[in-house]
Amino acid sequence: MPYRIGFEIMNLRKLVAAEATTARLALLVIDQVQTRHQELKFIRSPQEGEIGVEMLRLLAKEEDEELGHSEIRSSYRLRR
Repeated sequence: MPYRIGFEIMNLRKLVAAEATTARLALLVIDQVQTRHQELKFIRSPQEGEIGVEMLRLLAKEEDEELGHSEIRSSYRLRR
């Protein structure tokens, strides 16, 4: 699911948006934004609309669980 993260570059006073294809990647972008002391303005997803960081963490956890289950299914198919 795609995510758009908006943040302000403080010294330029410019609003910038970054795209991430997964919640996990979106969290990495947000971590970099916060590490550089830039102001997070929004997180959006076409499916979820405006969301917060905590919701993004839950979505990332769900993605991780789905990937784990699909890897288990794939390895099972290969062993048969």
